[in-house]
Amino acid sequence: MCLNVRLRMIKFQSLLRQYWPTVALFAALLGLWQLAVSAGGIREYLLPAPLSVWNALWYGDIAWGQHLWATTFEIVGAFVMAAVVGVALGVAIAWSPLVANALVPFLVFVNTLPKVAIAPLLLIWMGYGLFPNMLMGSLIGFFPVVINTAVGLSQVEADMLDLGRVFSAPKWKIFLKIRIPNALPYILSALKITATAAVVGAIVGEFAASQRGLGYVIVTTQSSMNTSVAFAALVWISAVGLLLYGAVVLLAHLWAPWAEGID
Repeated sequence: MCLNVRLRMIKFQSLLRQYWPTVALFAALLGLWQLAVSAGGIREYLLPAPLSVWNALWYGDIAWGQHLWATTFEIVGAFVMAAVVGVALGVAIAWSPLVANALVPFLVFVNTLPKVAIAPLLLIWMGYGLFPNMLMGSLIGFFPVVINTAVGLSQVEADMLDLGRVFSAPKWKIFLKIRIPNALPYILSALKITATAAVVGAIVGEFAASQRGLGYVIVTTQSSMNTSVAFAALVWISAVGLLLYGAVVLLAHLWAPWAEGID
């Protein structure tokens, strides 16, 4: 029992040494922000003080639960769609040179399209709802997964492939036992990028057309100049993005701990 407590204390001290500069930086920035607004006489509609944002987070008249749920559902859905489609396309590209020659130019073309311009088209085609925003988030986030998956599956040491051929392993077994484990660091790195891209895509979709969500809250506060509520919505958006990113990091730690240092 004492040993477990001691190990927990050592782990806590290690985390404290690792993250105290970040915590100190955020605290200093918040303090300077509050001081600048209070002492500088900056009006609330231009830049609300951190205390005003805090009050808007918890004590305002916004139905945060409803909007937070909608945005979180869109972001997680966009992330899952981008991950599944991206990995599948990456596997297809690495499996067949013919598929690679056909798909890669098309995917590059899709990725170069301005996603902000696509959002109104999704509204015309699908109307209001959560799914168009999920689709927007997945469109922004899937391309890194495709490229990293294909690269990870292709860049395998020749000796490993030769070993599989020596034992007459079929192509699917080489993929399963050699190529996919080799690609895990690449896939997990891409998923970290996709976790943040999905947030951006979902909010872009809500900006274009939505009836609920944190992006919708930000848009509606423009007419009333309620900047503290807009900042509070940004805080919630960042919280969702950080939680999703942290979930990917945890997945990487559990699924492929040898790949944690590869980014």
